[in-house]
Amino acid sequence: MTDSARWQAVQDRDSAADGRFVYAVTSTGIYCRPSCASRRPRRHNVRFFELPEAAEQAGFRSCKRCRPRDEASLDPTIEKVRRICHFLDASLDDADGGAPTLAEIAAAVGGSPHHLQRTFKRHLGVTPRQYADARRLRRLKEGLKDGENVTGAMYDAGYGAASRLYERSNGQLGMTPATYAKGGKGARIGYAITDSPLGRLMVAATASGVCFLSLGEDRHLIAELRHDYPLAEIVADDIVLGDWVRTVIDYLEGAIPHPNLPLDVRGTAFQRRVWEELMRIPAGVTTTYSELAERVSGNPEARRAVARGCATNPVSLVIPCHRVLREDGGLGGYRWGLQRKQALIDGERRHRDKDAA
Repeated sequence: MTDSARWQAVQDRDSAADGRFVYAVTSTGIYCRPSCASRRPRRHNVRFFELPEAAEQAGFRSCKRCRPRDEASLDPTIEKVRRICHFLDASLDDADGGAPTLAEIAAAVGGSPHHLQRTFKRHLGVTPRQYADARRLRRLKEGLKDGENVTGAMYDAGYGAASRLYERSNGQLGMTPATYAKGGKGARIGYAITDSPLGRLMVAATASGVCFLSLGEDRHLIAELRHDYPLAEIVADDIVLGDWVRTVIDYLEGAIPHPNLPLDVRGTAFQRRVWEELMRIPAGVTTTYSELAERVSGNPEARRAVARGCATNPVSLVIPCHRVLREDGGLGGYRWGLQRKQALIDGERRHRDKDAA
C-alpha cells in the first residue's frame, strides 16, 4: 500500500486494512490499527509501519483501545518476522543477559539463519540481536519507572549479571540505572556557549561525553537543554569543556574534517543504527535518504523513518545528518536552516579538495 492509501484507510477506519500496517501518532507516542475508533490524528503527525514491533522499536506504545499487537498480519513474511519478535520477547525471561543465536531462532521459526537475519533487518531496520537488546532495555526502564529497585528490575529484564547491565547502560540510558530510576535526578551536565562561524554554539556533556549540541540564541539553547534533561543538574562549565568546544569550532572553521568527540547520547535501536551509518559517511561526501535507508535496513523505501532518525539526532554536527540529501539532490530539511546545511557541506568539500590537492 502507498502512504496515501494507508492514510485513506485510517480516515475510513477500514477494518480490511487491519493486519496490513499500523499507524503511529507522534503527538501522543501511541500506535493503532487502521480501524481504531480513537480520534483521527492530523496527517503531519502520522507515521506508518508494517509491523507493531517496528512502531515499538521507533519508541511508540501500543494503543490500549484497539490492541494492534493482537492483530495477525495478512502477509506471511511479515507474520514470520513477528514470530521471531515473539520468540525474542520470550527469551528475555531466560535471564542470561544474551539473545538467542540466529541458529536457535531459525530452529524455532524455520528457514536459514542468513535469510532470516536479512528479512528481519529489512522489515525492522535492526538485527534480531539489536531488537532483543532494545526490548531488554525497555523492560528495565519500565521496571525502574514502576518503582522497582535496580536489582529487581535488572533480573526481571533478563540481565543475568550486573556487569552485563552496567557495561551497556551508559551508552543506552545516558546515565546509570540508579540515576535513570530517579528521572535523571543527580546527573550532572556541564555546558558552554560561544560564538561560531554558524552563530552561537552550545556544547553540553556528561562525564562520559557530549550529550547535546545546538545552535541558536543563548536563552533558547539553555531552555532546550533543560527541556531534554529536566531533572539533571545543569551548570555552566567553560573550562572543562574548552577543548571539546575548540574541536567543534576547528571543524566549523575548516581546520579539521570531522569533530571526533566522545558521545553520550540516548536513542532507540533503530535511531542508533541510523546514527552509526551517518558517522560512516566521509566528510565532503553526501548520500540520499533512500541510500541511507538501504544501508540501515536493506529497504530504500524506509527513507521516512531514516529521515526521522536524522531529525532526532541530539548532536547534529558530530553525528553528521547534514550529509544526507533528497533524491533530486535538494537539501531537504535541517533543524538549523538550509543555509547552514549548505555551508557545512561546502566547508567539508573545500577541506576534502584541499587535502586532495
